[in-house]
Amino acid sequence: MQITLDIPDQHLIDQSPEEFGKRIKLYAALMMFQEGSLSAGAASEFAGIDLFTFITECQQHNIPLVDSAPEALDGELEDLRMIT
Repeated sequence: MQITLDIPDQHLIDQSPEEFGKRIKLYAALMMFQEGSLSAGAASEFAGIDLFTFITECQQHNIPLVDSAPEALDGELEDLRMIT
């Protein structure tokens, strides 16, 4: 599917429309991953980049790869201790 956006020319300084489009796709993928509507794999596919590059972008934009509350992790750790 193709979506067309009208972007004012002043926002394309120092980049081609293609580069700007790739940047928009990356930022959209990062936001959808951060809000939980896309997995990391789906977001990297959406952005058109490999998973390792997507993970690097998450790190550069301070987006955690795992977003679990400490209490939930404590509970999982306790469950694992009970198994062993």
